[in-house]
Amino acid sequence: MPDHHKIRDHKHMKFFAKFLHDPNLWHLNRRSVAGAFSVGLFMAFIPLPFQMFFAAAAAIPMRVNLPISVGLVWLTNPITMPPIFYSSYKIGSWILGTPPLPVTFNASLDWLTTNLEAVGAPFIVGTMVLAVVSALLGNLVVRMFWRLQIVRYIRKRQLRRSKTNSNSSD
Repeated sequence: MPDHHKIRDHKHMKFFAKFLHDPNLWHLNRRSVAGAFSVGLFMAFIPLPFQMFFAAAAAIPMRVNLPISVGLVWLTNPITMPPIFYSSYKIGSWILGTPPLPVTFNASLDWLTTNLEAVGAPFIVGTMVLAVVSALLGNLVVRMFWRLQIVRYIRKRQLRRSKTNSNSSD
């Protein structure tokens, strides 16, 4: 984990500095990590600038691991955004029952203002659905994986103890 003093003193994190003293923001425990996956994955699918800022702003009051929350927003990056956001649009169109329009994307303000009405509602619905589903699934998968690791550790420990007890009784 990164040094929390270094992050607290970072120029972009100064706004949060007085809130960064909670140990859950830095420790790796089941609740903190699972919650961080929920926050990070949710924010990754929300099409806003400064996703890392919003992930940090959500992680602090929720008292979940801050570095994991902030790091997971990079799931959506310049390479993955087009397929993820296109999938969001298709899912939103399907949910709203509207046929997807054949859209050719052009990264310009003119294109956005012209096509926002046509693709806006399905896109927003799709991103919200993907955000909520990924947040819930991320939390569930982390909790299941964490529990599985604990069960494996307990079984190994019991096996070692039983071997030690059988060897000492011989």
